[in-house]
Amino acid sequence: MIEEPAFEARLAEILRNRDRTIAVAETFTGGMIADIITSIPGASRYFLGGIVVYSDRSKVKSLGVKEATLRVNGPVSEQAASEMAAGVREHFGSDYGIASTGLAGPGGASFGKPVGLVFFAFTNGKTTVVDRMEFVGDRLNIKKAAASEVLRMTVECITED
Repeated sequence: MIEEPAFEARLAEILRNRDRTIAVAETFTGGMIADIITSIPGASRYFLGGIVVYSDRSKVKSLGVKEATLRVNGPVSEQAASEMAAGVREHFGSDYGIASTGLAGPGGASFGKPVGLVFFAFTNGKTTVVDRMEFVGDRLNIKKAAASEVLRMTVECITED
C-alpha cells in the first residue's frame, strides 16, 4: 500500500509547483499551524509568515479585524476568521491567507459556541472559503486536530483554486 503524504508535504508540493505563497493567522493553536508548515525543509520558498493573535486587540491591530465584527459576532466566528485570513494575506503580501479561530477549552464555551468549535478561513484575494468544525477532547487534542484539519482544508482549497 502506498502511504499518502502528510498534508504539510502535499501543501509544500502544491505551493512550490505553482510558485505561490501563503501566510497564516492563528488564535487558539498558538503557532502550531505555522510550526507544522515550517517542518518541511525549504518552506521559506512559499511560507511568508504567521501571526498569532490571541487577544481581540491584537486581531484588530495586527490583522485589521473590525471591532464591530468582534463585538457583534465574537472572536470565534465565521466573520472574524474571514477578516483574519484577508488581513494576514494583505500583511504579508501572500497569494493565499489562512486563518483559524476557536475554543480549545476547558472554559470559554457559551450558548452556540461549545468547546471544540473552530472556524477556518482561506482566501486567495478574490474568493474566501470559511468552514465551521467541532472537535472533542482535551485542549491539546483539540489544537492538534484543528491544526491538521486546517492543513487538509488548505490543500483542498488550493487544489480547487
